Amino acid sequence: MEEIKEIIRNIKKKELAPVYFLMGDEPYYIDNIADFIEDNVLTEEEKGFNQMILYGRDVTINDIVSNAKRYPLMADKQVIIVKEAQDLARTIDQLEDYLEQPQPSTVLVFCYKYKTIDKRKKLYKSLQKNAVLFESNKLKDYKLEGWLQQMVQKKGYSIEPKATAMLIEFLGNDLSKIANEIEKLTVILNHEKSITAEIVERNIGISKDYNNFELMKAIVDRNQLQAYKIASFFAQNPKNNPFVVTIGIVYAYFSKLLLYHGLKDKSPQNVMKSLKIVQYAIKDYEIGFRTYSMKHVSQILAHLKDMDLKGKGVGANQMSSDDLLKEMLMKIFN
Repeated sequence: MEEIKEIIRNIKKKELAPVYFLMGDEPYYIDNIADFIEDNVLTEEEKGFNQMILYGRDVTINDIVSNAKRYPLMADKQVIIVKEAQDLARTIDQLEDYLEQPQPSTVLVFCYKYKTIDKRKKLYKSLQKNAVLFESNKLKDYKLEGWLQQMVQKKGYSIEPKATAMLIEFLGNDLSKIANEIEKLTVILNHEKSITAEIVERNIGISKDYNNFELMKAIVDRNQLQAYKIASFFAQNPKNNPFVVTIGIVYAYFSKLLLYHGLKDKSPQNVMKSLKIVQYAIKDYEIGFRTYSMKHVSQILAHLKDMDLKGKGVGANQMSSDDLLKEMLMKIFN
């Protein structure tokens, strides 16, 4: 995100704002900026007297302001980072007075996670005027692959598409978890420079042969034997392979395949833009286009909606995961 890069660039140039208010649904970017400030604004010698970490549940706005108004000791700046600042949501408006005249020798950072300030309120306008206000939004699912690959490349490694898909399926849209697992893998890799599906399976515990990525591949290729083998594995391990997740992934594929059928322009650029997919996934829709007619795809989607209800216990009390998965595949392949 360009906004994050600009914030970091300014901090590196010592162009520091008196207040940084970092808010939003995605904690990964909030933590990245706060950690950079914590690590880079003060020297190690200055940190002992001039850097303070507070937690929203343990302090009041008055406590924070009192600390922010004091002067640094043997340094030009002091840094105060308020973590879990969302715990102050009920009283956060009390920050308005300080924002009107912030202490210039203090760098005050709020990590206001999973929430945002009401944009209609005076506090929001005051933050816009007198602070660096950053809203950290969740990354769209279709952008996850590209984000993960870029992160790995920055560390000097590469990652196989299958390994990327396995990590995203297993960890979901949680950038912090993904980043932590990649960090572990790069430590383990030693002299290897590529993260493969085998490395992910060996070190993170995700089966490279029995996962939703492989199930979708079997469905796309109409490899019924492999699809039923994976379904049987899922049924034996329902906690690690919940039906609701599997059917959601299958439904997402066929929804996009229906869109693909309707595209007049099937050039790679237009397919990626219209379906919101990465380039290596295009072939799955080219194969699906040849394998499943538009009418068949519409029928599959209708069946999947019914199966989703059954998976939630509507009209199919006590159906096992095995029965649900087999019925789902039967509806797709028939």
